[in-house]
Amino acid sequence: MAVSVFDDKGKTPTNQMLAKALGKSNRLWLEIKKHLEAEYGELTEEWKFYGQKTGWLLKTLRKKRNLFFFIPLQGAFRVSFVFGDKAVAVAEESDLPKELITTLKNARKYAEGRGLQIDVRRSADVKHIKKLVEIKINN
Repeated sequence: MAVSVFDDKGKTPTNQMLAKALGKSNRLWLEIKKHLEAEYGELTEEWKFYGQKTGWLLKTLRKKRNLFFFIPLQGAFRVSFVFGDKAVAVAEESDLPKELITTLKNARKYAEGRGLQIDVRRSADVKHIKKLVEIKINN
């Protein structure tokens, strides 16, 4: 079973398929997209199939910079970030919940940075995604 709800390599997800899979959480995704476009301009989205274990992910970029991966789940979605040292330091000083900051600080460090994944199921999660994207873009 793939991480993404979309696991058929031969079928690139459509907006209709996505809305159906996300259910009520689709409104949260649309809120995030609307906010990001209003704040940062047009973003580029690329559906990528990363294999049977992962399935289809939506890579979201600003210009050519990778902001995050959007992972569709059944009835929810996950946003996966990678932060460099400077962004991690800024996140530590932010008003994000302590458990998010601790998770980020304790994440294994790779050449690209530290990873953080957030499952989005409610409006409070959207607020955190917006803040994390702001930190990512500015650092």
